[in-house]
Amino acid sequence: MILIAESGSTKTDWVLVNDQNKITIFKTMGFNPFFHSSKFIAEKIQENQEFYQASKNVDKLYFYGAGCSSLEMNNIVKSGLKSIFPNTEISVDHDLLACALSTYQGEPAISCILGTGSNSCYYDGQTLREEVPAIAYVLGDEGSGSFYGKKLLRDYLYNQLPESIKVDFEDQFGSAKSEIFESVYMKPHANVYLASFMKFLNRHYHHEYVIEMIQNGMNEFIKIHVCCYPEYKSVKTHFIGSISKIFERELIDAAANHGVILGGIIQKPVDNLVNYHLNYIEAS
Repeated sequence: MILIAESGSTKTDWVLVNDQNKITIFKTMGFNPFFHSSKFIAEKIQENQEFYQASKNVDKLYFYGAGCSSLEMNNIVKSGLKSIFPNTEISVDHDLLACALSTYQGEPAISCILGTGSNSCYYDGQTLREEVPAIAYVLGDEGSGSFYGKKLLRDYLYNQLPESIKVDFEDQFGSAKSEIFESVYMKPHANVYLASFMKFLNRHYHHEYVIEMIQNGMNEFIKIHVCCYPEYKSVKTHFIGSISKIFERELIDAAANHGVILGGIIQKPVDNLVNYHLNYIEAS
């Protein structure tokens, strides 16, 4: 029995595959070693008793997560998992590898994440390569949910929102600027907080303010995170994540603007990731 996890900063999809290849799906919060300790990860998994009881005897666990970009970070997650899955063979790797594997079609390609955060890589079936680093939501994450949420809050605080959007914003969230400052600068998981405003932005999707914001973000992501690859005009570029699917139209336009060969746009890559494991890893 194997367990495959695809974790962003907001949520984790867990897929339990039994010996007859029957699949059961569970969800928990997202785990990121930059923000979560080993103890926290273990406690939160154990709180979901249905998931924990169903999966505690798995033979192999493959965890792909945001922030799992170094041995030090990976060991934080692995230690938390090992404490509750002591007899399980555990592998922890970056969510970029999950992105590459879930979009792999047998040929080299660029694979991108557009969710709470953003990132990209080039994968040829053997080697994964990054041309620019992921520098997270404070300095980067162009085109992501946290990127757009930060833009919305900044415009609100600077009194630059269109009046109709400002009124709706205050009706829903109030006008206490201190709460925004506390959530961004003092509370944990500010990136998830910022990305949570995507539902609000999506409600105003047809307003020119939102359309322009999304267009600018998509073009900036393509310019920085796709055009950096020498191969970007000769191989397909695939996208995973909720933002890429929700704002697919703007993404398609941005790709065309820069001569990018668009591949697949997948909101939830975990199904493809499971298929890759069953067809390429467990079958070998």
